Amino acid sequence: MTSASYGMVLRQGRLLQPGGTIETVDIAIEAGKIAVIAPRIEASGALELALNDQLISPPFVESHIHLDSALTAGEPRWNQSGTLFEGIEIWRERKQNLSLADVKMRAIETLKQQAMQGVLYVRSHADVSEKNLVALQALLEVREQVKDWMTLQVVAFPQDGIYGSTQNRALMEEAIQLGVDVIGGIPHYELTREDGVQSVHQIFEWAQQYDRLIDIHCDEIDDDHSRFLEVVAACAIRSEMGSRVTASHTTAFGSYNNAYANKLLGFLRRAQINFVANPLINITLQGRTDTYPKRRGLTRVKELWQQGLNVSLGHDCVQDCWYSLGTGNMLDVVFMLVHVAQMTGINEINACYDMVTWNGAKTLNLSDHYGIAVGKPANLIVLNATDRYEAIRCRATIQYVISQGNLIASTNVPVMQWRHELK
Repeated sequence: MTSASYGMVLRQGRLLQPGGTIETVDIAIEAGKIAVIAPRIEASGALELALNDQLISPPFVESHIHLDSALTAGEPRWNQSGTLFEGIEIWRERKQNLSLADVKMRAIETLKQQAMQGVLYVRSHADVSEKNLVALQALLEVREQVKDWMTLQVVAFPQDGIYGSTQNRALMEEAIQLGVDVIGGIPHYELTREDGVQSVHQIFEWAQQYDRLIDIHCDEIDDDHSRFLEVVAACAIRSEMGSRVTASHTTAFGSYNNAYANKLLGFLRRAQINFVANPLINITLQGRTDTYPKRRGLTRVKELWQQGLNVSLGHDCVQDCWYSLGTGNMLDVVFMLVHVAQMTGINEINACYDMVTWNGAKTLNLSDHYGIAVGKPANLIVLNATDRYEAIRCRATIQYVISQGNLIASTNVPVMQWRHELK
């Protein structure tokens, strides 16, 4: 009996590469890394998976989620108006009862739910507006606890604004010193326009001082006069930090007049910052005060993509006071985007898939470690689909999830049978 040469061998899968190239290959995995990619591998594996021309893809990237609030829908009450601001009030009540065990349990359960659906890279915001910093400390512990199967980035997020109370600025700096990966903000929720501008400048100062990435909740509102994105762009241009800066949501961008929006697009091309759209949550939260026609409540995803800017996607909320639905499935997010951004051309559909894979890795600043290539960590997923289009159209089953060379999840593809006899 021949001894195994590799820890795992994937047989005859359709490997998706950047740019959309697909080739049928075998992949050998050893010691947590990709050892060989070839049309055929003769050596055996301790574990062999016959893929039968299913799609092999890099894992999904969740660019924006709030794990500290996940799985709290209805606690202490439901969001009856469906608005962002009622959600903030409900969360303000719920977070008074947070504990390390509570946050960690819900965060890990959500991460497992995501991992089983092909997500292996996650950026989560942690509310640091409470003096005990329970949510942050819990997510920092979770980051360490899941590192063998999930890459988790933690953002210090001042839900009530950096200048919303006398303690918040100090809490932000304490959070940064505790070891967050990313510095966040919410300028449109500061008490004044001037406070909002000041908060953006402060975030950039901290990022340079502590060598951190930036991810700002920016203009998540229908108000077409909310224009903090231009402040973020200006700071990115002057600091030359564009690739390390992310503007999340930017939903007001969808309400700007075209003359201003086109001018801003020019600044954004210079700034080269990253964008995160959250189509499930923003199509739900925004436009609540509109009669008809109702705005979609989404940033200008198609226009940003057409300008060559990096756009990735987030689920944002999973069963909490802002969004009571959701499973963490990034294909649901992509499917919604295709519709509400009207990106239905085949190149546009394919681009939407890239927004939850390679684009997300760029947003998280992980590009050097991401992707399927010899020598890289063996992080990949196998979908019951033949290409990106079919994966989105069918919200394909993620049959295998491989993290750091280990098979951590598998799902049987459902089989439908026609039972009615035709006459």
